[in-house]
Amino acid sequence: MDLLTALEIGASGLSAERTHLNVISMNLANVKTTRTPEGGPYRRKTVLFKTAPVDTPFAQVMASALDREVEGVKVTAVVDDKRPFKRVYEPGHPDADENGYVYYPDINVVEEMANLMTTLRTYEANVSVITTVKSMYNKALEIGR
Repeated sequence: MDLLTALEIGASGLSAERTHLNVISMNLANVKTTRTPEGGPYRRKTVLFKTAPVDTPFAQVMASALDREVEGVKVTAVVDDKRPFKRVYEPGHPDADENGYVYYPDINVVEEMANLMTTLRTYEANVSVITTVKSMYNKALEIGR
């Protein structure tokens, strides 16, 4: 694997984790949202990832058998979670049904915060990869002098 491929893999991880961070933030911001433009409470969202080949023109030209086995990551979809809504008795709430129950999204704040911390650590690891590759490029340039 060449240094450019390592850089591209780190960049693909950064992009995917940025999307993941945005989705987690959206979930946390909508913990108490009972009404959406689509109707009904907010549905928790999750991110689906998959491996993706690193396909840049330079990588295609310089590809070897070993490089073809190395892949990055990409977001395939942001999907609604199918968890049932939480039903809370609040007869004074404007969105309460005829029995006084309000439906809230089933978003566990502790779970979302754990996901957020894991995603931040993964993001930091990808930043570290890019920093290391950059340092290796600089060392290679110094050797060439």
